[in-house]
Amino acid sequence: MQSGAFQKCIDPTCGLEYPITDIRIECERGHLLDVKYGNNPSPSLKETFYKRRNHANNIFNESGVWRFRELLNFCQIDTENIDECSKYLVSLDGAEGRLSKPYHMSKVSDYVGVQNMWLQPEGYNPSGSFKDNGMTTAVTHAKLVKIKKIICASTGNTSASAAMYAANENMECDVYIPAGEVAPGKLSQAFQFGAQVIEIKGNFDDALSASLKQAGEVGGYTVNSVNPFRIEGQKTIVFRALESLDWDAPDWIVYPGGALGNTSSCGKSLMELYEWGWIKKIPRIAVINSEGANTLHTLYNGKFEKTSLRWNKGKPDTDLIKRYYDFMDEKGMRPKTKATAIQIAKPANILKGLRALEFTNGIVSQVSDSEMLDGMALVGLNGFDCEMASGAVPAGIKKLMQEEIIKKDDTVIGILTGRQKDSSIPVDYHKNPQNKFANPPRS
Repeated sequence: MQSGAFQKCIDPTCGLEYPITDIRIECERGHLLDVKYGNNPSPSLKETFYKRRNHANNIFNESGVWRFRELLNFCQIDTENIDECSKYLVSLDGAEGRLSKPYHMSKVSDYVGVQNMWLQPEGYNPSGSFKDNGMTTAVTHAKLVKIKKIICASTGNTSASAAMYAANENMECDVYIPAGEVAPGKLSQAFQFGAQVIEIKGNFDDALSASLKQAGEVGGYTVNSVNPFRIEGQKTIVFRALESLDWDAPDWIVYPGGALGNTSSCGKSLMELYEWGWIKKIPRIAVINSEGANTLHTLYNGKFEKTSLRWNKGKPDTDLIKRYYDFMDEKGMRPKTKATAIQIAKPANILKGLRALEFTNGIVSQVSDSEMLDGMALVGLNGFDCEMASGAVPAGIKKLMQEEIIKKDDTVIGILTGRQKDSSIPVDYHKNPQNKFANPPRS
C-alpha cells in the first residue's frame, strides 16, 4: 500500500489528525473531519480519466466514481492493479455515476434565460439519486475497517442507497426515518434491499439525532454525509461536470440545499483542484433552499439577529447557529415542504457548507414549492426526470437571473440530485390546469 491518506479536523485552530482507519465522524473536540492526501496528483491524470471511458469491461473504469480513483485513494492502493481494486473498492458493477454527465436542456435554458447552461442528472444512479456517489466510498471505507453494520437517517434517498450497497456487501443496515415524511417509492427500496427500518416521531433532524446516538452506543458506522468518506465520493459529481467542459471551470455550480453534503463536497473538490493547479478559475456555488426549509438562507443572509453567518476563515459564529436552532425549537418551527429530500431544518454539514461558500464567493437563495414544481415539470419537458427538490435548480437559476446575479452569458452547471419517486407529486401537478407547465388529462 501507498502512504499519505489521513483524516484531519476542519477547524484550523484545532487541526487534530487521525489515521484513515478511524471511524469517528468528528474530532474529540466536536469538529467535523476531512479526508486529506499527502501528494498532489498530476494533471496528466486528466488524460487517464478520459481514456478510461473506454472501460474494456473494467467496472472500476466504468464507474463514474472510481474512474477518478487516484483523486480519492484513501484505501492507498495501486490504482492500476485490478486485483487490489477488486479487493478494496466497493462498486455496484460500475453503475454509480456511470450515466451522470451534464446535458444542455434547451427548454430549461430558454425559460431561465441562460443559454450556456447545463444540467447534470444524478437520478440515473442505481438507487435513483446522487447518494450513490458517496455511498460507494463510505461503504468502501466501512469494508476497509471490517464493519458489519451501517446506520443512517434518511428522508428516503440515503436509506435507498445505504440499503442497496449494504445488501451488495452482505452488511446489515439500520435506517432511521421520520414517520410519515418519506415518499413510499423511496422507502420501498430500503425494505426491498433488506434494511431494518426504524420510524422516529419527528422530522429528519430527530431521526439523525437518534441514529447518531445509536451509532455511538453500539459502535456503529454512520453513512450520513457527516461521514467524511461520503463527501469523497460526492466530489466526483464535480469531476464529471468539469471533465465535460475540458476542465475549464464554469462561472456557477448550482445545487439544491438540504443537509449541505453536496455543497460541502463541491467546495472540497474545488479547493483541491485549485490547489493542485487543475483549474485556474473558481466557480461560484449557488445553494437553493426551499422557503419551507431555509435555515442556511436565513443565517447566511443575515435574516436572524441581522447578522450574516460566515465561515470567517475557520472561525464561524457557532453560537449564532445554536441561538437560531433554539429559536426554532422555542417557536415550534419545523421544516415544511413537499420537497422531502431537502426538508431539513438543521443541516448537519452547515460548517463545511459555509467553508465552501467562502472559498467560492457563493450565495444562498430560496424558492417556493410552486417554483420547484414548475422547475421539475420543465425538466420533464426536455425528456429528463427529476424529483421536486431538483426543481429548485432551474427555479433558482431563473430567480438569480432576474436579480442580475447570474448573467445571461455566464456558464452554469446545475445538479439535479435525484429522480422522481413520489408519483403523486407530478400527477397532482399536471391535473391542476393552473400550474405553469400543466398537461391535464382530457375526458
